[in-house]
Amino acid sequence: MRLVACVLAAVALMTVDHRFHHLEDLRTTLSLGVLPLQLLVHAPFRAAHWASEELMTRTSLIEENERLREDRLLIEARLGRLADLEAENRRLRELLDSASRVGERVLIAEVMAVDMDPFSRKILLNKGSRDGAFLGQPVIDASGVMGQVVHVSPFSCTALLITDPNHALPVQFTRNGLRAIAIGRGGSNSLELAHLPTNADARVGDIIVTSGLGGRFPSGYPVGRVSQVRTDTGRPFAEVTVDPAANLERNREVLLVWAAGQGPSDLAASPPAPAPDGR
Repeated sequence: MRLVACVLAAVALMTVDHRFHHLEDLRTTLSLGVLPLQLLVHAPFRAAHWASEELMTRTSLIEENERLREDRLLIEARLGRLADLEAENRRLRELLDSASRVGERVLIAEVMAVDMDPFSRKILLNKGSRDGAFLGQPVIDASGVMGQVVHVSPFSCTALLITDPNHALPVQFTRNGLRAIAIGRGGSNSLELAHLPTNADARVGDIIVTSGLGGRFPSGYPVGRVSQVRTDTGRPFAEVTVDPAANLERNREVLLVWAAGQGPSDLAASPPAPAPDGR
């Protein structure tokens, strides 16, 4: 009977609360009292979830930063290669423009190696007799004369630069037509005009070109510019220094030139022109 009475009382109470909401304040008070307990119970789970998210976020950021760093290095490497290719294309365009100005048959060759001897100036090119290269063949770049071929193999050839002490080149002043012999000075990367009298009309800034004498180099190719003139009344010859026009130390590509009527049969037995004083 008591159980039935309790049930009936509870039902009556719920009915009254449903209609008149008399217990709303009581539930609000109870919920406020239980809230700290709920927060305390859920705190470990929320902390674990936050730590997991933070760890995943940190790991993801580290991985993303590493990937971005690798991408940046790759892009920089590609940009560097593109810059090198752009510079190479520019040099090739200059060579082709120079070839069109020369008006002779030419062949582009790539520099494979440089002689490390400090008293010698030689370069190894990737063109040989199979490509038509021959002894004595002129070598130029977009700016001027570089030297001549002194050794030929089927797949490569060696060129002696005009700054080598054993190289002599007949030249001429464009200003007054004065002729001289330009001899290499080796390590100084410059030329000197041999046996030029002290009273010769040579001035700083004069442009020197090939004279065409000797039949090895066609006339009119730029050789260099006079950088220094020294005269001494006690000496019969002036000291004239010429800076080469060609970029002898920086070229990667050069031009092998066939002058009019020139070929392997013309200069194959002819050694490079020696310096006048026997060097």
